[in-house]
Amino acid sequence: MFKNEYLQRVYAQVEQRNPGEKEFLQAVREVLESLEVVVEKHPEYEKAGLLERLVEPERFIQFRVPWVDDAGNVHVNRGFRVQFNSAIGPYKGGLRLHPSVCASVVKFLGFEQIFKNSLTGLPMGGGKGGSDFDPKGKSDMEIMRFCQSFMTELSKHIGQFTDVPAGDIGVGGREIGYMFGQYKRLRNEYSGVLTGKGLAFGGSLVRTEATGYGLCYFTEEAMNCMRKDSFKGKTVVISGSGNVAIFATEKAVQLGAKVVALSDSAGYIYDKDGIRLDIVKDIKLERRARISEYVKEVPTAEYHEGCSGIWTIPCDIALPCATQNELDEASAKTLVANGCKVVCEGANMPSTPEAVEYFLANGVLYGPAKAANAGGVATSGLEMSQNSLRLSWTFEELDERLKDIMKNIFHNAYEASKECGAEGNLLIGANVAGFQKVAEAMMAEGIAY
Repeated sequence: MFKNEYLQRVYAQVEQRNPGEKEFLQAVREVLESLEVVVEKHPEYEKAGLLERLVEPERFIQFRVPWVDDAGNVHVNRGFRVQFNSAIGPYKGGLRLHPSVCASVVKFLGFEQIFKNSLTGLPMGGGKGGSDFDPKGKSDMEIMRFCQSFMTELSKHIGQFTDVPAGDIGVGGREIGYMFGQYKRLRNEYSGVLTGKGLAFGGSLVRTEATGYGLCYFTEEAMNCMRKDSFKGKTVVISGSGNVAIFATEKAVQLGAKVVALSDSAGYIYDKDGIRLDIVKDIKLERRARISEYVKEVPTAEYHEGCSGIWTIPCDIALPCATQNELDEASAKTLVANGCKVVCEGANMPSTPEAVEYFLANGVLYGPAKAANAGGVATSGLEMSQNSLRLSWTFEELDERLKDIMKNIFHNAYEASKECGAEGNLLIGANVAGFQKVAEAMMAEGIAY
């Protein structure tokens, strides 16, 4: 429950205006619950209707996406783009292709993106988009035709100084390439309108690795500062097996840990000797096959149907990198009972509110997604900078910049938690640190009628 009357009133209004949008309501509630101290210090926010404006997207775009499959059949999907807040820079956020994509999911992701982008220290506002199109089982030509149709409409609403989309679930280098080609064709311009591009046409090194690497840099810095500890010698469980999970595994191993489990939407693998990442990369990045294929090549490993069981594996560190609300209270209790001391989020909002509450109540070092997984959008921001400057930085330069950004995100969140009287609560700290910069800009820019 909200103790502050202003916060309570704003959330009640959000509930009334967005009925049934559980993901969006969850994200808004989590942020507002963290802002009590800040709001009480700044009564001018209420007078300026700042929170009312913050929770309402500047623009929400929904459109149809017709496309033709290889057999000549016509399909129609829904496309979305939410341009949530541009107070500190052009809208920035990924595009997700997955059957679960709907207004609520897109709005939750866009709202979270406001604070995540703010935390990076780069001039980027919050946005998100995507479609309920499912790329699984589709041919390259079908995906190309869908991406071209999707971009035909989306191109009317984006631009390098307006809105710069990137990849997300279901959108990798292939999809970004098709979309970029169509944008260039329609607008007759070559600009950095998308990030996550191929290296041959304006992409950035480290972008593929960035979210996973950044997650580990954040986790390592948090463990070092708050626990005088590190990844070295730790057992790690990571959910998912996309880019985030794969490169989080790679970096965790480089930092001295042993990763013993990964998953996909069908089930999970457990390898007590440590996951063979070369095999996982071949299965998921080259063959685009199921994670279950792993046990055919490593007979000593185990495969189990269903995703949630991955959290029953004993570990020191858990990194949920699959999807929203994948880790519930029951799983949180199992992790803690089995000795897990650190949970940092690679996916967007992967832990339910009840799970987060349990982690915080039981002394788990909890790193919220908007801080811990900001490495992807941070490197996207660096790609935008390179495109504007017409140059490319080396892998080593970018990796060092990424490391510095993630360390700064942790310290900003940690310092904000202390200022709020909740030292070590990185959820409150990240929300407050991200909010303060945006709030200052919104107040300075006035109210548009």
